[in-house]
Amino acid sequence: MAELYHLAQSGAILCLRVTPNARSAGVEFREGIIHIRVTVVPENGKANAAVLKALAAILGVAKTRLTLLTGSTGRNKRVRVD
Repeated sequence: MAELYHLAQSGAILCLRVTPNARSAGVEFREGIIHIRVTVVPENGKANAAVLKALAAILGVAKTRLTLLTGSTGRNKRVRVD
């Protein structure tokens, strides 16, 4: 996974494009959008939890510093770094 430590500024709003139930997990940064693939199925918030965990790892922050603002049921999400 690519480290994106420079994006982990307090108050930053990150745009994500998520692919749940993917064959392999991965992260790419293209055109200002973070593309995250997770292998977890999108049911009962499991995919969102996996996305936040992966995002926290590549940003180098605690998962508790990330807040899902929009897109809890969609593929396009916005996350704030607290």
